[in-house]
Amino acid sequence: MIENALNGIRVVDLSRILAGPWCTQNLADLGAEVIKIERSGTGDDTRSWGPPFLTSEDDEEKVSAYFTCCNRNKKSVCLDFKDEENLQKLLLLIKSADVVVENYRVGTLKQYGLDYDSVKKINPRIVYLSITGYGQDGPKADRPGYDYIFQGQGGLMSYTGRADGEPGAGPLRAGVAVVDLTTGMYATSAVLAALFQRHQTGKGAYLDIALLDVAVAMNANQASNFLVSGNNPERTGNAHPNLAPYEVFQAQDGYFILAVGNDAQFERLCKMIELPNLYVDSRFSTNASRLKNLAELRSILATVFLRASREYWGMKLQEQGISWGKVNALDEVFRDEQVVHRDMLQKIHHPLYGEIALVRNPMLSEPSSRTKPMQPIPTLGEHTEEVLAMISRL
Repeated sequence: MIENALNGIRVVDLSRILAGPWCTQNLADLGAEVIKIERSGTGDDTRSWGPPFLTSEDDEEKVSAYFTCCNRNKKSVCLDFKDEENLQKLLLLIKSADVVVENYRVGTLKQYGLDYDSVKKINPRIVYLSITGYGQDGPKADRPGYDYIFQGQGGLMSYTGRADGEPGAGPLRAGVAVVDLTTGMYATSAVLAALFQRHQTGKGAYLDIALLDVAVAMNANQASNFLVSGNNPERTGNAHPNLAPYEVFQAQDGYFILAVGNDAQFERLCKMIELPNLYVDSRFSTNASRLKNLAELRSILATVFLRASREYWGMKLQEQGISWGKVNALDEVFRDEQVVHRDMLQKIHHPLYGEIALVRNPMLSEPSSRTKPMQPIPTLGEHTEEVLAMISRL
C-alpha cells in the first residue's frame, strides 16, 4: 500500500489553477503534508471559476466545483510574500520543507528570494519544481499560457476533430484540460524521482516542467507516425489513425465504441453481424485496406448497428472477445457497476459545505486504500494560525 508513502514529507505549494495543484494533490493523497500558500481575500483563482458552486449551509460562503477537483487533503495558509514580514515567515516554512512547487512566470519569484538559487542556500536538500508554459529558457520563456493554448501549439488540435469536408470540420480541443492534467502527472513523477534520488545522494534538485514540452510529448503515436512518414496526421473524427474499425457507432439507444484490434477480430465481427463475405472482400481483408476504404466500411457497419441496442451489441461483441464500450454521460459513469465497485466516487463531510462528492485518486487502488479518509478542500486561510504557530517554533 502506498497511501502513506510520503508521510513526513512537507510540500510548500505556491501553485495555482490546475497543473501544479493536480501534482500537489497527488502528493497529498500519498501522505505528504501540503501547505497551499494563497492570497488573502481571493486565494487561488479557481476558487471563483464557476458556476457551479458549492454554497455553505448559511449561504454566506461559496467555492467553485472546479476548485474541489484538485485541492483536497491540503492546508490553506494566507501569506502575502510581497510583505517583508510574511516573506520571512514563508522562507522559514520553506527552510523546513522537502518540496516547493510553483507556477509563476519566469523570474517573478527571484525578486523575493523565492527562486531556486535563493532557496537552495537556506535549504540545500529542497526539491524545487517550477511549472511554466514554455520552460525556464528559450525565446518564448517569458510568455504566459493556459492549457488551451498548448493543446493548439503542441499539435493535439491539428488532428482532433471532424475530418475536412465533413460538417463541423476544424480543430477541436479536448473536453478537459488534458495538457494541465498530464503536466501534473509528469510533475508528480519528477518529484517522486527527485525525492528518491535525494534519499540516495542527500542532494536536492531543480525540476523545470513546461506545458509545451508535455503537449509535444503527449502526441505519442501521432508524433511517431509523423516522424516516420513525414506526413502530418489528419483529423479523422472518432476514427483511429492506425486501426479500423476502431471508432464510435450509433445503436438504437445511443452511441458505443467498437475497437477491432486485428484481422482475426474483424473476421469474427463479420460473422457475428452475419456478413461473412465482408472479411474476404479485398477492400476490407486487412487492416491497411480497411483504413484505405474506411468510409465504405463505416457506412456498412453503421446501417447494421442501428438495428439493435447497445446492450445487445455489447453482449455479442463480448462473446467474440472484441472490445467495446458505451459512450457514457457522467451520470451513467458514476452508476457504472465497475466504477461503483472500485469506489471511484467518494463522499466526505465539509464543515461549511456539507457533503462533498470527490473522485478517488486512481493510484490508491488497494481495497483498503480506496476508502481512506480524505480531508476536504480547505477554506481560504483555514490553517493560517496553525501553520504560523508551527513556524514560530522553528
